Amino acid sequence: MAEKHLLDITTQVCPLTFVRARLALERLAPGSILEIRLNAGEPLENLPHSLSALGYRVVSVIAEDGDSGVHRLMVAKDG
Repeated sequence: MAEKHLLDITTQVCPLTFVRARLALERLAPGSILEIRLNAGEPLENLPHSLSALGYRVVSVIAEDGDSGVHRLMVAKDG
């Protein structure tokens, strides 16, 4: 079973959202999953594409319940 980690960047703005996510992923062991809590808008539009371009696998993007605009981005660090 993959090891799961959580990163909350809902208080951050671009480009810090990307920097924090990238640093967190770099620290993980291969096979790990990082759950990133992020806001709708620019972070949600850019982060999945940017992380995919770096070779990370976007597993899912799910909106949290309610009208908060917060989403959960699941990213895998493969082999």
